[in-house]
Amino acid sequence: MQNKSQKTELIAEVAAKAKGSKALVFANFKGVSVKDITTLRRSLRETGSSWQVLKKTLLNRALDEVGVKVDARALDGQVGIAFSSDEVAAAKAIADFIKANKESTLSIVGGSLGSESLSVEAVKALAKLPSRDQLRAELVGTLQAPIAGFVRTLSGNISGFVRVLAQVRDAKGA
Repeated sequence: MQNKSQKTELIAEVAAKAKGSKALVFANFKGVSVKDITTLRRSLRETGSSWQVLKKTLLNRALDEVGVKVDARALDGQVGIAFSSDEVAAAKAIADFIKANKESTLSIVGGSLGSESLSVEAVKALAKLPSRDQLRAELVGTLQAPIAGFVRTLSGNISGFVRVLAQVRDAKGA
């Protein structure tokens, strides 16, 4: 059992994490094995996210302190929270974990983007979005495509000119 000062310290810690996060994902982990939770934590850590479990009352106080409009008491089951510095990283990691572990009972029960609450459907839709790195790669490819096409066109003209000169040389040399 935690005393009041420990709870206050925990609330401050969770509030600081929530304030530094762009997105929060809430998941019901009731019935999930410790091994699966460890795997989930590892996959979240790889994306720069983190996972924490605490009582709904303490979670509610921490979220109120930061101004996040989510009522933790209304969420189903035993709730764990994923903190993400990227808008889609935690949602994607949890959704991928759920897909990979169909026998697991882990389920998304809500989320938050900034200070706004997200429904389960919105979090799942967020998980389907490409990551920031994928979007950057697509942007670079899109910006690079016209330039590459122009270079191919120019090199095609030059190589065609060289082939014509070679034919002329062969015709005069024969």
